[in-house]
Amino acid sequence: MLVLLPPSEGKASSGRGAPLKPESLSLPGLAQARAAVLAELVDLCAGDEEKAREVLGLSEGLRGEIAKNTELRTAGARPAGEVYTGVLYDALGLASLDAAAKRRAARSLLVFSGLWGAVRVTDRIPSYRCSMGVKLPGLGALGTHWRGPMAEVLPEAAGSGLVLDLRSAAYAAAWKPKGELAGRTATVRVLHAPTRKVVSHFNKATKGRIVRSLLTAGIAPAGPGELVEALRELGYEVEAAAPAKTGQAWAVDVLVTEVH
Repeated sequence: MLVLLPPSEGKASSGRGAPLKPESLSLPGLAQARAAVLAELVDLCAGDEEKAREVLGLSEGLRGEIAKNTELRTAGARPAGEVYTGVLYDALGLASLDAAAKRRAARSLLVFSGLWGAVRVTDRIPSYRCSMGVKLPGLGALGTHWRGPMAEVLPEAAGSGLVLDLRSAAYAAAWKPKGELAGRTATVRVLHAPTRKVVSHFNKATKGRIVRSLLTAGIAPAGPGELVEALRELGYEVEAAAPAKTGQAWAVDVLVTEVH
């Protein structure tokens, strides 16, 4: 099973240990594309601060994130699973998983990123600010920049099992499973049951709980149908629809009655 996660806007501070070693990151086929984004992002933030703030879509209160980006090559790095914070990652609670569940997380979780493309939760990275929706002056829209490299690298990373897609729309644009792989992909939404609407906070929290439930139970569904059965056994209310055409992903809705 490969679980595709969005990053979080909020991130823990960089570590005090060794700085980033790009060659140590997972998915080495993304190295060239990563180097291009890193170089332009650092140069952008080391130059005109106001331009950098505009390009990155930062409010005045987040101006300090620009200086942080200038130090990406020298700042201390820490595991991505510690860097990403926020609602989904709080609910996932990687640090409190038992040893076996942590090993499953290291194998199966893949976090998408405007800067790194995608990383494992064990990859050591510095704290940064660069969403997938950013359009860098030289490289252009990052979603488009990553599309080609992702298409080459991720099918192999997906293997032969389920792809559980929990990404938000901006990050889903960077890679869309195709063909036979799409048929093994389940795209999950979390809906408020009475209204059938997505509410951002509990959407993220429930996705984090779903991943934690699967990891702690040691469940690795082979395909979308098995995922639906597993989630129901774990106590979730699920509605699912197989794709009408080949080459499309399954649509899986998890219904939640309480907003929390």
